[in-house]
Amino acid sequence: MTVRAMVVGMGHYLPERVVPNSEFETSLDTSDEWIKSRSGIERRHFAADGETTSMMGAMAAHRALDDAGLSANDIDAIIVATSTADLTFPSAATMVQAELGMESGFAFDVQAVCAGFVYALSNANALIVSGQAKRVLVIGAETFSRIMDWDDRGTCVLFGDGAGAMILEAGEGAGTKDDRGILSVDLNSDGRHRDILYVDGGVSTQSTGFLRMQGKEVFRHAVEKLAATARAALEKAGLTEDDIDWIVPHQANIRIIQGTAKKLGLPMEQVVVTVQDHGNTSAASIPLAMSVGKERGQLKPGDLVVTEAIGGGLAWGAVALRL
Repeated sequence: MTVRAMVVGMGHYLPERVVPNSEFETSLDTSDEWIKSRSGIERRHFAADGETTSMMGAMAAHRALDDAGLSANDIDAIIVATSTADLTFPSAATMVQAELGMESGFAFDVQAVCAGFVYALSNANALIVSGQAKRVLVIGAETFSRIMDWDDRGTCVLFGDGAGAMILEAGEGAGTKDDRGILSVDLNSDGRHRDILYVDGGVSTQSTGFLRMQGKEVFRHAVEKLAATARAALEKAGLTEDDIDWIVPHQANIRIIQGTAKKLGLPMEQVVVTVQDHGNTSAASIPLAMSVGKERGQLKPGDLVVTEAIGGGLAWGAVALRL
């Protein structure tokens, strides 16, 4: 018998305010067509005043718990992937824990920017496989609208806010590639490239800062590294591209998504795409897309799913799992 971390629930939350591309035309030298042609983004959601990352994470968590038929006290651990936590400390995860009324277990944050949810899934898998937890609530939540430079048309039109959640539960597998649950994880980082995607502020500099990005450089690294990490995850699980039912990629840019799918030899019909409606929600991107894909009827029990993401650091990785 092999212990597997199996997906038993998903949910997501998006702020009420929807911001179409046309809203930027009044303040920036840009247009709906310019944004769509370069990113595939048509609209995004922005958090309301006073609406925080932990609040959105908790809303997504409630929906994932409902989907799984579980209560908060059935959960042993909460991991929140975010780069925009409410406070420097305590963690957003402990705030979610309190809001859910979860009186036991433990909670912590993971920060790997857009790759954060992949890193969080890896941590949750390790906790379950090692026996430290039976059920882990994994959340990606971001309020990137708080770190935008609204005069920088190359970045501020790309990002949005939101949250997604997934519940993993220990289950029994045969130790084969046909098992349900997380089958493999591949994680990577290379700090030499930190200057192509970063925020120019932080606690030790006593400033909040804004997101800065060298778009062409990020694109160049993204397609190559995302395809490579997806293949590495498949190889670790004894799988090939032909085994994939769905790719659920980080929703950063439609060109990156298309380029990665092409390198993997998969048609776009096997890719869950939500970037047009959400923009880039960083660590929230994959769980949001997973939850929406399930709602659409795309993702079904037994499907082999590969998720992959790259973000500031650079940090990137992939997970192969069977629903």
